[in-house]
Amino acid sequence: MKNAVNHLRTKKKYHLRIPSQTENLEIIREFVTKIARKVGFRDEETGKIELAVDEACTNVIEHAYGQDDRKLIDIEVQIDPDKFIITITDQGKGFDPQKLKTPDMKKYLDEMRVGGLGVFLMKTLMDEIDFEVKGGRRGRKNQVRMVKYFANQRS
Repeated sequence: MKNAVNHLRTKKKYHLRIPSQTENLEIIREFVTKIARKVGFRDEETGKIELAVDEACTNVIEHAYGQDDRKLIDIEVQIDPDKFIITITDQGKGFDPQKLKTPDMKKYLDEMRVGGLGVFLMKTLMDEIDFEVKGGRRGRKNQVRMVKYFANQRS
C-alpha cells in the first residue's frame, strides 16, 4: 500500500475554475478532499486541508469579490513528492496580510463573536501559508498558497 501511495505522490497538478458562489464551496471541498485522500492523507489531515481551503474560498467570495457571483475562483492542487500545495487565485479586492493581528481568543469568545478567524485558522491548520498580490497587464491577481507536508503521514 505504501508504494502505491508513494507512486501517487509524483509531480502532478489539478485545476478547478469555478464561479464564486457560496453553493460551490461544496464542490471545491470535494475536489480538494478527493485529491488529498488519493495521495494518502488520513482523515484528520484531510479535514484540516478541507477547512483551510473552505476558509480561503469563503474569504474570496465575501471579501475579495463582495458576493459578486459572476467572478471566478481558481483552485490549483499541486502534488510534489514531499508536499501537497493548494493555490487559490482571485482577481478581486486584495488585503495586506501583514496588517492582520493574531486574535485574542479569550476576548473573541467572551464577546461571542462570529467570523473573522479565517486567516488565523488557515495558518493554524496548514504547515505553510503565503499571500501574494500580483499586478500585470491582465489585471490584479491575489493568491494564497497553502502547503501540507506528507512527512507526518503513515501510509
